[in-house]
Amino acid sequence: MTRRLIVIALFEGVDLLDVTGPPEVFSLLQRETDDSAGYDVVLAATATDPVPTSAGVRVVPDTTFYELCGRAIDTLLVPGSVEVDDLRTVTAVVDSVIVEWVRDLAGRSRRVASVCAGAHILAAAGLLDGKRATTHWSTAHQLAAEHPTIAVDSNPIYIRDGDVWTGAGISSCIDLSLALVADDFGEVLAQKVARQLVVYLKRSGGQNQFSAALKHIAPTKRVEDMRLYVAEHAANALTVSSMAQHFHLSDRQLTRIFKADLGTTPAAYIESVRVEIAKQRLASTDETLVRIADASGFGTADTMARAFRRSVGITPGAYRQRFSLRP
Repeated sequence: MTRRLIVIALFEGVDLLDVTGPPEVFSLLQRETDDSAGYDVVLAATATDPVPTSAGVRVVPDTTFYELCGRAIDTLLVPGSVEVDDLRTVTAVVDSVIVEWVRDLAGRSRRVASVCAGAHILAAAGLLDGKRATTHWSTAHQLAAEHPTIAVDSNPIYIRDGDVWTGAGISSCIDLSLALVADDFGEVLAQKVARQLVVYLKRSGGQNQFSAALKHIAPTKRVEDMRLYVAEHAANALTVSSMAQHFHLSDRQLTRIFKADLGTTPAAYIESVRVEIAKQRLASTDETLVRIADASGFGTADTMARAFRRSVGITPGAYRQRFSLRP
């Protein structure tokens, strides 16, 4: 079986984990298969001088972009880089020289993938025109504003649109890399690699970048108290009315507060927290779906299944199959 050449683009200020994470995934495949299969990973830059990364660590390229001219590439992987100003505004960095090389190399690659803000480089190279794509949530608005022909979705962990893959923020490079392995060699080998890494097999591409706790940032002490109350009582018979009564509010007042400060309804927020509780139990225990539904506040397995389809896009059983941490 022919080994697949993966080229990872290097440039000054690149996020270190974006560069080092994928090769770890690809190299572990070698433990699970014979020598004739797998990947050859090459780090390429404009020159072979050490490249300073965002973490201050310098990475030495294996080759230059120019030396790759004429070689058939299986996968071109483009990491990202961002700048943060004094107001803590995050902006994706796009080097025009890198963009030109990426455009050239992509033309000789079977598929192209980006990690984090690397999607901005693919976009500048015209590789995402008319496609659906994701990137780190902090730069998604920039990507959408600068490239209106791209259908930007800031929620998923990764998106595949034809032969172009885009990944979300930083650690999702592991999820994206596992998805590439699964696409090339099947779910069984990808699962074995994931266990070597001690991570989930993969978070599904449609899984949100945020858990319920991180997605909604409480702007006031009162709202934070409400969030904590939900976290503490979600597994019980918590309703909008009982919550409103606890905070000496009407149902309508409580709903207005949630809508104004969290951008969602109390009922939707309660459900999202219950889904998070159920996810943890599905991944870490062998409890029945009925038991998990009761323990997470859903009451019945059918109610839990409907909530999972709405928020996760798969059933609780399918979630357990994909993400179980148990052997």
